[in-house]
Amino acid sequence: MDMKYTLETFDSITSEWSRLQQESKTAPIFSSPEWSKVWWQHFGSGNTLHLAIIKKQDQTLGIAPLMVSKNTGYFIGSTDVCDYLDCVVAADNAEIFFEILLQNLRQDGISRLELTPLRPDSTVFTTMAPIARSLGWHVTSAQMDVTVELDLPGTWEEYQKILASKQRHELRRKLRRLDEEGEVTYRTKYEANPQDITTFLSLFRNSRVDKAEFMTPAREAFFKDIIETMADHKILEAGFLDVDSKSTAITMSFNYKNNIYLYNSGYDPQYAGLSVGLLSKTLCIKHSIEKGRKKFDFLKGGEDYKFHLGGHELPVYSCSLTYN
Repeated sequence: MDMKYTLETFDSITSEWSRLQQESKTAPIFSSPEWSKVWWQHFGSGNTLHLAIIKKQDQTLGIAPLMVSKNTGYFIGSTDVCDYLDCVVAADNAEIFFEILLQNLRQDGISRLELTPLRPDSTVFTTMAPIARSLGWHVTSAQMDVTVELDLPGTWEEYQKILASKQRHELRRKLRRLDEEGEVTYRTKYEANPQDITTFLSLFRNSRVDKAEFMTPAREAFFKDIIETMADHKILEAGFLDVDSKSTAITMSFNYKNNIYLYNSGYDPQYAGLSVGLLSKTLCIKHSIEKGRKKFDFLKGGEDYKFHLGGHELPVYSCSLTYN
């Protein structure tokens, strides 16, 4: 077979990467070229870029968006700002892609791979790991977290029926109480402007102590760039819950392949008694249903509210591959 393995740059590979990303049923948004490039610009220092592409004649079989430190390869990304990562592979060619990739990684002096975080349907978990074992690699995997997602029904009424009786009653009560407080508006914006980003960052920090600690200057710079980049690619959906024209809670979500990814959120603690944090997410779900989205992904973490809003959990894994 006429197979070609090459190392590329972001500029040389972006077009092909984007095409393959769109065709893939499993490649997550966090492994997209636009996301990976922003992450690399902010956090890639100290690593060597290793964007591997494998082609059969003119057909691209897959892309491995890796970075290398010493003899170890990692996905471009990090668990603090990337919920899932994976290779970007054409489904029909996954086995041959990983076989050639692993052989060439060894030739490049990469004898260890630490790949995380992985969904159960990731190509690494379903295809790369068994191929690696057959080629003599030692493979171990472990659950590192959970993610929570919700298959969206066709109507808001159907969604409410999904909820447990207690949760449905509580949700309706909270919505009524919010309506009684003043003029309530939920609006969705698809562009990013500096004022909205500043408001989001302020509410994010103020909503919880751990969120304030999380938002270091480096992460703030990344958040600003990734929000603007997602808006430029028509992926951003920012939901604003306003009470008497004041933004009390904001959700930052991504509409990716007609699924909604709830990336982050924040709320004003002065309105905590009105449950604006929870209700902003609820109204984001309602908006997603009205727009005909297929799935609402709460992303990593097993917080109670995600299950109260109808989500179900999936494991998230790490995978270590070593060739001695």
